[in-house]
Amino acid sequence: MSEISELEGVFEQLWPLNRSLTGDGVRQTHKILGEMIPMNSIEVPSGTQVFDWTVPPEWHIKEAYVIRPDGHRILDVKDNNLHLVNYSMPFCGRLSLAELEPHLHSLPDNPYAIPYVTSYYNPGWGFCLTHEERENLPDGEYEVVVNTDFKSEGGMTLSEAILPGKTQKEVLISTYTCHPSMANNELSGPLLAAYLFKRLAALPERRLTYRFAFLVETIGAIAYLSLRGEHFKKWLVGGLVATCVGLDEPFVYKRSAQGNTLMDRATEQTLLENNLKHRVMNFYPWGSDERQYCSPGFDLPVGCLMRGSFFERPEYHTSLDNRELISFKAILGSVSAYESICLMMERNLTYKNLVAGGEPQLSKYGLYPKIGAKQEVEQERKDLLWLLSLANGCRDLIEISKRSGVPTARLHETAAKCLAAGIMEQTI
Repeated sequence: MSEISELEGVFEQLWPLNRSLTGDGVRQTHKILGEMIPMNSIEVPSGTQVFDWTVPPEWHIKEAYVIRPDGHRILDVKDNNLHLVNYSMPFCGRLSLAELEPHLHSLPDNPYAIPYVTSYYNPGWGFCLTHEERENLPDGEYEVVVNTDFKSEGGMTLSEAILPGKTQKEVLISTYTCHPSMANNELSGPLLAAYLFKRLAALPERRLTYRFAFLVETIGAIAYLSLRGEHFKKWLVGGLVATCVGLDEPFVYKRSAQGNTLMDRATEQTLLENNLKHRVMNFYPWGSDERQYCSPGFDLPVGCLMRGSFFERPEYHTSLDNRELISFKAILGSVSAYESICLMMERNLTYKNLVAGGEPQLSKYGLYPKIGAKQEVEQERKDLLWLLSLANGCRDLIEISKRSGVPTARLHETAAKCLAAGIMEQTI
C-alpha cells in the first residue's frame, strides 16, 4: 500500500470522530493513531489546576438537533459535528424563532459555510448553520434537543510517543487533536506527526531524542508543560508545532519568541537548501501552541511550520475545511520537509580545526581531491577550505553553511573526512 493510500485510509477513520477538549472522540483518535505508532496516553483529571487554568469536566454528546415548525429535523449533530456549539450545556424545549435566534451562529460574509464555535469556558448552548439556511428559517415554534452531559470525574487525554537517541537532547513535535470535522486545521497535523515518527524510527541511528506530543490546543499544551516543562528547560534543543500542513501552498514558518534559536536556524536553512517556497514570520502572541511553549515561564525554542496563510482564509474554522480542501500529496510533502529539518538537526555539530596555524597541507593528509570531473574536484576542494577556515570550535554547521553557501549535508561529509584524517575534532 502506498503512503498516500494509507494516509487516506487513516484520514477516513479519523474524520467522523467528534473531538473536543475532552471525551471519547479524542480517545478514539489517539487509539487510531496508536495503531500506527507506539503512544503513551496521559489522563489529566477534570478539576486539575494547570498553572492559571483548570481542566474542565469531560463533555459527552448523546444527540442534538432542532425540529422546524413543519416537523423537519435540521442541525442534527449526526449529520455534521459542527452543527452543535462545542461544549454546549443540555437543553430541551420549544422556542419561537425569535427566542432561538440568540443561540444560532452563522457567517454573513461566508454564507455557505458552517462555522466552528466553542463554549468551553462560558456555559451555554447553541447551533451552527450556514447563513443561507439561517435566512430561510420560517417563523413558528421550534423544538430544540441538546442531550449532553458533563462528568466532573472525567479527564483530558494527552498522548506522547518517544524515539530515543544517543543523547538526551530532545526535539519536540507537537500537534493537537481537539477539533471536529476539520481537515487542514485539525487532521493534517496529527497525520504528519505519525508519519514523521515512522520515518525517523527507520533511521539506522539517531543522535537526538524525538518526542511527539498529541495534545488539546491551548489548555492541553499548558497541562503538558505542567508535566514536562522542567524537563524541556533542561533538554529541549528545538521544537515545531505541526498544524495546517495540508495545503499545496508555500510553507510559512513562524519563529520562536527568541527568534534565532537552533530550530529557527535549522528550519530556515532547510527551506532554503531544499528550494522550498516559503516565507518567514517573526513570533506573534496568537496562533497555536507555540505561544504556550514560548511563554515567559518557559521561553522554549519552539516555532510553527505551516503551509499557506490558512488563518487568513475563508475556510478557517468552518465546514469548508474538508477533504476536498486538502492534498494528501501536500501532507506527505510536509512530512518530508519536517524530516529534512530533523536530519539537519541531527548533523548540525560544531568542529574545531586542529591545524589552525595557517591552511593545512591537504595532500599531506590525503585530503586533496584528485579523482572526478574538474567541477566536482573544485567543489570538494572549496568545501574543505570553507569548513577548515570557519571551524573554530564555536560555529556550527548551519552557521558555516549560511556563510559559505555549502549545503550542510556536504559539510557533514567533509567534516567526517577531516575527523578521519585527524585534523579536526568535534566540540559539540
